[in-house]
Amino acid sequence: MVWSDLEGTRSVRRRSRRRDRRGRGPRGPLAWPAVPAMTTRSERFDDLVIEAATRLEETWGNPFPPVEFGVEDVPPSDPAPWEHSEVPLGRLFGAEGREPARIVIYRRPVETRTQGQRELALLISDVVTEQVAALLGVTPEQLDPHYADGDDDD
Repeated sequence: MVWSDLEGTRSVRRRSRRRDRRGRGPRGPLAWPAVPAMTTRSERFDDLVIEAATRLEETWGNPFPPVEFGVEDVPPSDPAPWEHSEVPLGRLFGAEGREPARIVIYRRPVETRTQGQRELALLISDVVTEQVAALLGVTPEQLDPHYADGDDDD
């Protein structure tokens, strides 16, 4: 980097500072990608949604109609398709033309209603079950015998 004074007659070259001040080499990540500590909360949330959908499809026994699962941080605020007192945890968008149906799970509202990974996994499973049941036109209890009973042990 070159600096000059106001007259423009003198230039000074500053040395760039490196993180390697003590000769130990550049810093690396604290944990490598293969370590679970490197996964973010949103990546773990995505994995829980995929696990819930996969488990449901295996339980149902038949393949689902074309459907895409997605995760968004928060539901859209304009226009708000819900009552002001409650924020949705998930939403089903029907198929349009060649576009498949979409099920969106809202991460922040789900996370704020749970404490701990076990509760989070159970709530995600329930929300995915409700949305897939609405897509298939069945009740959540018909789709998943463990729906809302808090006992997800297979």
